[in-house]
Amino acid sequence: TLPCGGIRGVTPVRGIWLLLLGLLLVLGGSWAASRVQSADGTRVTDIRFAGDNGATLRALLYVPAGVDVAHKAPAILAVHGYINTAEMQSAFAIEYARRGYVVLALDQAGHGYSSGPAFAGGFGGPAALRYLRSLPYVDTANIGLEGHSMGGWTVLAAASALPNGYRSMVLEGSSTGKPFAADGTPGWPRNVALVFSRFDEFAQIMWGVDRAQDVPDSPKLQALFGTTAPVIPGRIYGDIATGTARRLTMPVATHPGDHISHAAVADSLDWFGRTLQGGKPRAPTDQIWLTKEFATGVALVGIVPLLVGVFSLFLALPPFAPLRSTPEPRVRRRDRQWRRTFWLTALVPPLTLLPVFIAVTLWLPPSALLPQTVSTQVVLWMLVNAAITWALDRRQPPVPYVAPYWGRSLVLALLTVGIAYALVVAVAALFTVDLRFWVVALKPLSAAQARILPVYLLPMLLFFIVSQRTLLGRLMVAGEGPWRQTLVAVGALAGGFVLLLGLDYLVLFATGRLPTGFDPLTTVIAIQFIPLLAALGVIAVACWRRTASAVPGALLSALLVAWYVVAGTATQFG
Repeated sequence: TLPCGGIRGVTPVRGIWLLLLGLLLVLGGSWAASRVQSADGTRVTDIRFAGDNGATLRALLYVPAGVDVAHKAPAILAVHGYINTAEMQSAFAIEYARRGYVVLALDQAGHGYSSGPAFAGGFGGPAALRYLRSLPYVDTANIGLEGHSMGGWTVLAAASALPNGYRSMVLEGSSTGKPFAADGTPGWPRNVALVFSRFDEFAQIMWGVDRAQDVPDSPKLQALFGTTAPVIPGRIYGDIATGTARRLTMPVATHPGDHISHAAVADSLDWFGRTLQGGKPRAPTDQIWLTKEFATGVALVGIVPLLVGVFSLFLALPPFAPLRSTPEPRVRRRDRQWRRTFWLTALVPPLTLLPVFIAVTLWLPPSALLPQTVSTQVVLWMLVNAAITWALDRRQPPVPYVAPYWGRSLVLALLTVGIAYALVVAVAALFTVDLRFWVVALKPLSAAQARILPVYLLPMLLFFIVSQRTLLGRLMVAGEGPWRQTLVAVGALAGGFVLLLGLDYLVLFATGRLPTGFDPLTTVIAIQFIPLLAALGVIAVACWRRTASAVPGALLSALLVAWYVVAGTATQFG
């Protein structure tokens, strides 16, 4: 029999409502997203095919209605950038398919569900282009290539391997030239459009200029366009019929912002409309992909009430009765010490992020034990911040001890995250979507990722035990309600990233120069920390208010973040 009262917030009724809300958001958002991506009868399937050197590559295949062997269609290979997956290109893939193009959206080698080391075999591009050309319903005389960032180097590798295998390409926030692509010339690649946003963070790396606005002055770009003068955005250089056409467009967006930019998508649609034959005429501004992005975003948000609801329902069961307790904060007011703890909690983590990430890049290369560079960076950053938090916390009076019941807490966390994981797997199978908004995505683990996960999980667990013990023991004030306590936790965890990234990008938008441009990749990765840490603040307070302990929430948070990070980054060495 389920208890019906007692501990504040631990009632089956409240847990059931939260669970139902989470299910509604996850399933409803995923269903709506699947309807958008299959608009006009497009079939979207998750496929595997043979890559080079024994690798297996994964892709999403979009086939418009009416396309078959007797009615062949033009096709486009679309490829995401570093530490992303095929779903990141959904804005482009959905709109291409609506215009009658068969689309193969690839997981690069070593990314997502594609095997093999990252960066190997031309990033998987040559094998993907060969596979696309092998489809019996594809018009092989009209194939386009589109890639964002490192995905641009992927399609350039495909163009080098099969110089007569495509008709035109779009490079989104990418470049020709070393170290990962051949140098561009007036005759190679064929009919190339460069979409490089005015606030792209990678201008120095891609085109050797300090500001994205200065890309038209890049000597490397001018060599590609066959001119010694600044390239004029919007003007077509060369000739489409002979394959020498070039065009630069510069939408108002950032590097990751290309994926949520109507202008960036429209520029690519316009170029393929000009250079490929057989597509359906449709205005480049006619776009529906943003509805799909919002729908999967709703599904992603739904994971938070789902986790809290499942946690509450399991906690109400008799085996977990010893965990149920009402917290009694010892902090009576927000005094000087409270403010000091809040600002240290908010500001130290974002200030340590770039130094730690750079240190890993320089001195800790990928290995068989730690095969994901970004996951290793995150773990080392966590350990550094756990040490700082522990050192600072020792100077204050001890936090009241609450029996953690480690075994029961671990079982409760595993059951809670397990239910959420099963739902994400079901969504992927039923709707062929993941849970995402922009750069934040929650996906099922591949077998290889699942094997990697325990290595990264244990250090994360240490971090969350130390950090949440301080967060909940030092910043929760007696007499304050759940909403105010949750806002404090969210502010302490995510507020520093909001402040520092906000200042970073204000300078970029004002001057064209990113203050942290010496490491633009980490800057872009840091954007994910804001929604992720905000969600963890909500979860931490909810679990603490039901158990009076930081341990169950810390275990749950470690499992959730390890899953999120390992499934979302690249495996450097298979």
